[in-house]
Amino acid sequence: MMAGQHVPEPRPAGRPIVIGLTGPIGCGKSTVAAWLGECGAVVIDADRIARGVTAPGEPGHDQVLAKFGERFRGRDGTLDRAALARLVFDDEAALRELEAIVHPLVRPRIVAQLGDAGRVGAPAVVVEAIKLVEGGLGELCDVVWFVHCSPEAQRSRLTSRGLEVEDGARRINAQAGISERASAGLSAGRVPLEPLETSGSKEETKAAVMARWNRWVAASEK
Repeated sequence: MMAGQHVPEPRPAGRPIVIGLTGPIGCGKSTVAAWLGECGAVVIDADRIARGVTAPGEPGHDQVLAKFGERFRGRDGTLDRAALARLVFDDEAALRELEAIVHPLVRPRIVAQLGDAGRVGAPAVVVEAIKLVEGGLGELCDVVWFVHCSPEAQRSRLTSRGLEVEDGARRINAQAGISERASAGLSAGRVPLEPLETSGSKEETKAAVMARWNRWVAASEK
């Protein structure tokens, strides 16, 4: 079970507070991250970094092809990410194999970006990742916000992105149990896990995000 509100502890002068954003696809993580970016936070998108470490010329690119085969190389020489997604969202073992390649390559780059954010004096850093805890990134955070919404809102948002109903359902099913895994992954550590409900209107959700930003960032600067 996810915990409720926590009282942030003061942070050392000059060190940004690190907020992890995780939760299922289609629940608004990127929207929340964008709002926090408008407040002055440095936003680190783990999915974008994952694409970078598996681009041609990067070690992850060849490792993925070696593991899954040349049929996942597109005509332009890059990974056929759509075909790879269809495989891993239908095959849990394949998803674990892909994550075993990608996660160790992503983590050092995020650590480096956290250091860069501290040097430029950012008040906060946001690390956005679906597999934040499973990828070993939760321990880098001061707090993790679990962004979630109703199944109806989730399906509607995925459809509005242009995903076919079946494709959206595969992605949702592949992430089943993410709340329990996040809770279990952080239960023994110092990092609190706070739920952030996003089923309401954009205005309601943004007001909740701003209130949480003020509580965590303002309190951490005292």
